[in-house]
Amino acid sequence: MKKAVIAVSTAVLTAGLVTASPAEAKPGPAAPKGQTTKLTEAVTVNGILKHLRQFQSIANANGGNRASGLPGYEASVNYVTRELERSGYDVTKQAFTFPFFQELSPTVLTSGGATIENSIFTYSGSGSVTGPIVPTNDVQVPPGAEAGSSNSGCEAADFDAAPAEPAIALVQRGTCDFAVKVQNAVAAGYDAVIVFNEGQPGRTDIIAGTLGVPQDVPVTGVTYEQGAAFVAAGTPTGTLTTEVEADLDRTTWNVIADLPKSKLKKIKNDDQVVVVGSHLDSVTEGPGINDNGSGSAGTLEIAKQLSKTGLDKKLQRPVRFAFWGAEELGLLGSEHYVASLDSDELSEIYANLNFDMIGSPNYARFVYDGDGSDGEAGPAGSGEIEKIFTDYFDSKKLASEPTAFDGRSDYGPFIAVGIPAGGLFSGAEGVKTPEQVELYGGTAGVAYDPCYHQACDDTTNISVKALNELGDAAAFAVASLGLSKSGLYPDGSRKAAKKITGKALAKAHGKAHGHAGAAR
Repeated sequence: MKKAVIAVSTAVLTAGLVTASPAEAKPGPAAPKGQTTKLTEAVTVNGILKHLRQFQSIANANGGNRASGLPGYEASVNYVTRELERSGYDVTKQAFTFPFFQELSPTVLTSGGATIENSIFTYSGSGSVTGPIVPTNDVQVPPGAEAGSSNSGCEAADFDAAPAEPAIALVQRGTCDFAVKVQNAVAAGYDAVIVFNEGQPGRTDIIAGTLGVPQDVPVTGVTYEQGAAFVAAGTPTGTLTTEVEADLDRTTWNVIADLPKSKLKKIKNDDQVVVVGSHLDSVTEGPGINDNGSGSAGTLEIAKQLSKTGLDKKLQRPVRFAFWGAEELGLLGSEHYVASLDSDELSEIYANLNFDMIGSPNYARFVYDGDGSDGEAGPAGSGEIEKIFTDYFDSKKLASEPTAFDGRSDYGPFIAVGIPAGGLFSGAEGVKTPEQVELYGGTAGVAYDPCYHQACDDTTNISVKALNELGDAAAFAVASLGLSKSGLYPDGSRKAAKKITGKALAKAHGKAHGHAGAAR
């Protein structure tokens, strides 16, 4: 799961993002109440936990993780595939290659006899470099007035020539991709790079991120405070040691499940495919039972129960279930899937639902902000999808709140090409406020998921209450989109469109005969 603290480039993801002023969405699609209730009651916490225990067993048998490019992920793919096939789905394992990355031993940064807390950047190089830590000539200490104001390292002229061999460049977060900063540092003669945060509220903690592709030099991130201390010290000597494994062309898979063609023939709106997705991979540091075993287990259980209850025979539009690979390295699986579709196939994707972490132990009920009421809006229809979830929670007298719709989970590639999307999120490394405790319970001042991206993200790191509430909301949304006759746009259904067209033709016919314009 990629969150706002991880500053990755979103230029590609947001290329097609539709921004609009917030507008009140019309009521969401209404499926027959008995059908939505039937699915929500069939999708149980016990069913989701069964899959989570399997994911834990897989991680235990495969080095403690289920990361793409490693055996635990392949075993997860095989498990999900087997479960879906047993439930009657036609399953495709969509292979793709990606730049693999794994930290083999903890990264160590020292200076002045002290060991400094840091976080390696994905696709950092390996090595041990000791030398002066030299800031760019445009770092902002104290910080600029606005987040994103630092331009440190974005231009070659920001770097003085390396004063010694070897030397470590110090750059600040902001404006351009981290990879650009690193490449400019290497061109100026530096052998390693330290990135520090900007210093505005929300941008003070240890910075971590991805460099996109493997680099030749060690790269790590530190807090704003630590970066400012380096700047104040002049050019202190430091040592940065990293040990990583990187592979440009490692194979992994998405798992795509469709109803059999025999059932698809009976669906009226067969060109309105609802893609329900979750990323299946964990980080290399742990088994990923909440991130994102919880979303994957919920999606898998919804797929199984849709078939088991017979509701798949009543669908008004196809529902496709997807389990994405390599999300933790930059949404690579969902990006590959969307890029693999031709224009006709893309036009048939009606909506995307994304479930990325639905079991955080100190959870909140976050709904992706499709209508832009709290930020940027998604493509047309995203507000209606958001309203499906908020209406559901309101009906259960459960509070919810919007979360940023910024493309940093697997809905990103869908909204980039104009497909409406939405989903749920129970919180990651962000800290719960006292006000949120009033809404959801839990503990203020503690992360929603204290084990986010750590080895302790195991089966003890799950709230069954969150699984129950968010799992039911996810099932309700799938049923609402799949079983509703009118779909996202009640006034634009085929039946309504046919009536309107008929009236228009009749009116045109009347005008042609000279009697359509009579006053009343």
